[in-house]
Amino acid sequence: MCIRRWKDNLVIIITLYTMEMKKVWAMPSRWTFTIKPIKELLAEEVISGQRWIDPFAGQNSPANCTNDINPESNAEYHEDALEFLRKQSDDEEFMFDGALFDPPYSPTQAKRCYDALKLKLKQSQTRKEYWARCLDELSRIIKPGGKLVCFGWNSNGAGKGRGFRMDKILLVAHGGGRNDTIVTVETKLAN
Repeated sequence: MCIRRWKDNLVIIITLYTMEMKKVWAMPSRWTFTIKPIKELLAEEVISGQRWIDPFAGQNSPANCTNDINPESNAEYHEDALEFLRKQSDDEEFMFDGALFDPPYSPTQAKRCYDALKLKLKQSQTRKEYWARCLDELSRIIKPGGKLVCFGWNSNGAGKGRGFRMDKILLVAHGGGRNDTIVTVETKLAN
């Protein structure tokens, strides 16, 4: 919706939009995409025939370009997420319609994952800067109008600074002493 006001021969346009916020309860799962309300949200957002990328695919990712450090996962690639993203082209014809960003939510989770795979976890891979660089790369390869769906313990998403507008927040409470899963859906604005 645009509101136009004339003031001293200037046109001021204010664009209003709504952001959907929803809280639900669901049983937790190691595999985020199998949690019922998250699975339903992804069925709405990830449209068949579009190009979607997931650098931390794990199991059950609906993306069609998948990566996971675990060679036993059913992902297409098995590389460090940041290196995988850096290899993606930002030529317009190869840009993605959307991305899923479901990294380990904490340094402890990342360490457990690497220990289980008998891999050496670099300290740099547990810092916020690592996740920020992954988001920088995702913002580079998602086309304008494309979606970014982030999962974690906060609602930061990629943010305005990377050219995104927050459209939805899904808060999935798991009860008891468990952390909620927070899902953000953002749209990449025109460059």
